[in-house]
Amino acid sequence: MMANPINILLVEDNPADARLIKEVFKDTKTKNRLYVVKDGVEAMAFLNQEFEYTDIPRPDVILLDLNLPRKDGREVLKELKEDDILKRVPIVILTTSSAEEDIIKTYNNHANCYITKPVDFDQFLKVINSIEDFWLSVVKLPSNLNGD
Repeated sequence: MMANPINILLVEDNPADARLIKEVFKDTKTKNRLYVVKDGVEAMAFLNQEFEYTDIPRPDVILLDLNLPRKDGREVLKELKEDDILKRVPIVILTTSSAEEDIIKTYNNHANCYITKPVDFDQFLKVINSIEDFWLSVVKLPSNLNGD
């Protein structure tokens, strides 16, 4: 386990999904800090450490919904992967869309994985736990986003 907590940014406009994901991550074996923003504009401010986010660390992993107000997740993904520093942050697409076009476009824009949110509560919990198991316990994440 990492000595420092893993910073996770959840970009999710559905309050019920956000609350459930918070609960799952609160009870995980991995030390983490979960930050939640509701739309793509807020996500970009968070990631660029602007406005009220100047003192918050950049995330180690981003859980990104695609269908967001103001700026959708597809735009956020594209902007992140064009940024020399932020492109290193793994992005897990976590969305209700199972459209093949969305899957192809997000992988073309270098998403690290694509997960369709199950509608069944137990399956949803299983998916969130699998994200925690893999991305927070197994994967080696970059420790310094400002380094080479």
